Amino acid sequence: MEIFDYDNILLLPRKCRVESRSECDAGVELGSRKFRLPVVPANMKTVVDESICEWLAQNGYFYVMHRFDLDNVKFTQAMHAKGLFASISLGVKQPDYATVDQLVKLGVTPEYITIDIAHGHADSVRDMIIYLKKHLPGSFVIAGNVATPEAVIDLENWGADATKVGVGPGKVCITKLKTGFGTGGWQLSAVKWCARVATKPIIADGGIRSHGDIAKSIRFGASMVMIGSLFAGHEESPGQTVEVDGALYKEYYGSASDFNKGEYKHVEGKRILEPIKGKLADTLVEMEQDVQSSISYAGGKKLMDIRKVNYVTLGGDNAGEHLLM
Repeated sequence: MEIFDYDNILLLPRKCRVESRSECDAGVELGSRKFRLPVVPANMKTVVDESICEWLAQNGYFYVMHRFDLDNVKFTQAMHAKGLFASISLGVKQPDYATVDQLVKLGVTPEYITIDIAHGHADSVRDMIIYLKKHLPGSFVIAGNVATPEAVIDLENWGADATKVGVGPGKVCITKLKTGFGTGGWQLSAVKWCARVATKPIIADGGIRSHGDIAKSIRFGASMVMIGSLFAGHEESPGQTVEVDGALYKEYYGSASDFNKGEYKHVEGKRILEPIKGKLADTLVEMEQDVQSSISYAGGKKLMDIRKVNYVTLGGDNAGEHLLM
């Protein structure tokens, strides 16, 4: 199995079929909805909050609200009261089951539920998927995170509607250093490997450093890409603003960091400072334009046309063209 990451791959252009890149449709369907972009901000406390999620839903983007210090029931009710879809995160502990029971009792069904734990190939995730499918059958269930085809097959068989792939490739993840496990350094290969066995959507989570990495993720089988650091550090971002030598930064930390946990125990994340980038809406517009450009280079008109292109592997023993259609 060839191992590579985003920096090792370049996609090869095909004959352009559009007069303007704006003709290209960067949208993607997930569940019963279509979204403007195949990207979703990471469900982390320093990336999204209630107001950002509301804005994303109002403007045609997918979102997943984080699960830390949040009343999921009230959040879902508030989104529905505004005529917006609800997309929440759950863990696999007793309070999470209590949340499901409360949603059922009130007759409230979030459109999307993400079961979000660091090692998602687990019996605890299986049990939560089964519980959700029994009690909230109207919810689209995303489960993760995983790193292997075996895990994707299991999660799909347990009832997950989509699987989140990526263990520790993110900018604030130190899973690789702390445990010796993960997809850090070969995340794009992991996406390719997992997508080959998937029959339902794959969400590539982590390791995105530039907008071009979105197209690479789609090429190798992802339907959606979860992004943390590129979305952290905006004016609206919930992280604390910090001034260093006259420059403004926003704090950005991993969900498994001691900054999020409130204690130094089983820590697999760290805290960094992201330079403030301006407004989130501007980044999303630029991101959409860049994905449209990717589609035009792919000789296509819609997002999934990117999957038809060839690619080259750069550097090392793998140098040379791989003609994989």
